[in-house]
Amino acid sequence: WKKLYFAHHWPVTVCKMNANDCHDPPMYWTIHGLWPDRAEDCNRTWHFNVTEIKDLILDMRHYWPDVLHSSLNRTQFWKHEWDKHGTCAATLEVLNSQKKYFGKALELYLHVDLNGVLLKAGIKPSSSYYKMTAIKEALTRFYGVTPKIQCLPPEEGEKAQTIGQIEICFTKELQLVNCMALEGESNPVEAHLKLGTSELSVCNDTLPTYYPSEVQ
Repeated sequence: WKKLYFAHHWPVTVCKMNANDCHDPPMYWTIHGLWPDRAEDCNRTWHFNVTEIKDLILDMRHYWPDVLHSSLNRTQFWKHEWDKHGTCAATLEVLNSQKKYFGKALELYLHVDLNGVLLKAGIKPSSSYYKMTAIKEALTRFYGVTPKIQCLPPEEGEKAQTIGQIEICFTKELQLVNCMALEGESNPVEAHLKLGTSELSVCNDTLPTYYPSEVQ
């Protein structure tokens, strides 16, 4: 693999996609995962063990909660992320244990400070629409690289898409890098979020964009 996608999702949108067990989603962007491109499930024998990250649990619950299942004792989401993505990321020395993988993701989350960056740019949850280009430009200006932004397409009769996920990319040296491949390159990590019936896909630059403050 060549780079890491560090994905944040917007809990309100995740709940809108799949309102099965979503209660009071956090009103801040939370971690979805840290994903090497072009690699999944690299080592099926390396099982997730929650005791390895016991020092991180409080931060994990806050910054990397299982948005769809509000019970605090669940570790399924983290297990899934480790099995599918962590076992692949572990080829890097800085990510080669469960403690390092989850710990480094928490560190990157605080370093990237997506919540703070959006607020500084005046982009906050609202019932009015944003231009996708304005959101993208604000992030690109701040980070100096292009993020990948995913939305829920408009529902029947709606004209706006709903922002759901923002991915910031890193090289193997953990330096920021553009997420979006150059035109014509294939983009290996496509919408992972197939929840309920709807799914996220790369946002359309021309559609009005809804950044919802509550689950409809």
